[in-house]
Amino acid sequence: MSIFEYNGSAVVAMVGKNCFAIASDRRLGVNLQTVATDFQRIFKIHDKLYIGLSGLATDVQTLHQRLVFRHKLYHLREERDMKPQTFASLVSAMLYEKRFGPYFCMPVIAGLGDDDVPFICTMDAIGAKELAKDFVVSGTASESLYGACESMYKPDMEPEELFETISQALLSSVDRDCLSGWGGYVVLVTPTEVQERTLKGRMD
Repeated sequence: MSIFEYNGSAVVAMVGKNCFAIASDRRLGVNLQTVATDFQRIFKIHDKLYIGLSGLATDVQTLHQRLVFRHKLYHLREERDMKPQTFASLVSAMLYEKRFGPYFCMPVIAGLGDDDVPFICTMDAIGAKELAKDFVVSGTASESLYGACESMYKPDMEPEELFETISQALLSSVDRDCLSGWGGYVVLVTPTEVQERTLKGRMD
């Protein structure tokens, strides 16, 4: 079994019209045994920038703490928040730095850049970036997430439609993956507000 499948995970980010949504499942497991049903995989860096971390749960928490620390240093020095593209480069550099003993995490980064243009990207465990204009996925449920997102995604969705689309894609995908599931957590970010919602899913 791959170390990336040890805890199970499903993370997806999707763009809409001047907005984005990022969602994850809530299951923390050890192989097929469920340990917790409220595990956090999506973290706020600042009001318009979020990161979702799939992979090994201990590395998820370690990497999150290091990223928050690096962003606070940047904020102290520059007196402004980091742009999503800059943050993606920071994450990529941090992962590549550890390439001989990597963090077993595959990040999904989503943010609003200049003029509220949404930016999303994902990368592998050693920081190779993959940019997209529509959606990115990560985790053990990524194959079924690709299929669900391909069939449901439409360009320039309004926030409510985007929320509905990403929620349905996530819920239908984790039902097809026994290592992720137990509901979902969605963050919807527009230029004026941030909405956090919890989804109820199949509890088996």
